[in-house]
Amino acid sequence: MFDPESPPELQAAAWFNADPPPTLKGLKGKVVVMAAFQQHCPGSLRHGLPQAARIAGAFSDDEVVVIGLNTPFEHTDKQDKAALEAFLAEHELPFPVALDKANGKSLPKTMEAYEIQGTPTVLLFDRQGRLRRHYLGQVDDLRLGAEVMALTIEARDAPREQSIALERRLAAVLTDPNAHHHHDGGCCGGHGHSHDHDHSEGGGCCGGHGHAHDHDHSHEHAHAHGKGGCGCGHDH
Repeated sequence: MFDPESPPELQAAAWFNADPPPTLKGLKGKVVVMAAFQQHCPGSLRHGLPQAARIAGAFSDDEVVVIGLNTPFEHTDKQDKAALEAFLAEHELPFPVALDKANGKSLPKTMEAYEIQGTPTVLLFDRQGRLRRHYLGQVDDLRLGAEVMALTIEARDAPREQSIALERRLAAVLTDPNAHHHHDGGCCGGHGHSHDHDHSEGGGCCGGHGHAHDHDHSHEHAHAHGKGGCGCGHDH
């Protein structure tokens, strides 16, 4: 069962813009924003990757690290290492990008391990390496920026009570991204599911075919649809 308190390490077939390749363990102490995408996905091209580049440019590398994760689960023969290298050269992405490792199944390894439902997806990790947000689809820049900033302010060794207080404060000041949820086109079969925790006041959850995984943890991990819709999704 997936545990956001101790999320799995990334499994990559190749890395670009990264020497040496980063690891989640090695990035502890920093806030990590991971953007999962596909090279042909309209939502990734229109929103997910440009947003990741904006986040990378807005925050210091010493505090916030942005990682791209190419998760081929559609047209996999057109999203190999050579294709990703050409894609990155064309789009000039300024942050490290990993090619998810094939699993011999429909989904690559990291995508399956994190229960990613489609692309674009944003995963947000705190300084202690815990997964604090999991958004499928478009997330507003202001909201994501506010959440990243809040996690940078949280101490590197913050006790759980401080994390809970921060989540409650975010819930009080940020509107629910699902309150006016809609898809802007191009979403094909993605469905949301939630990881519910004792304190889940903020971030929101949405799932047409949703299923919940209950954990006895007391900080929030939001696993929700972004307000603007996804580009590509899978059924499982």
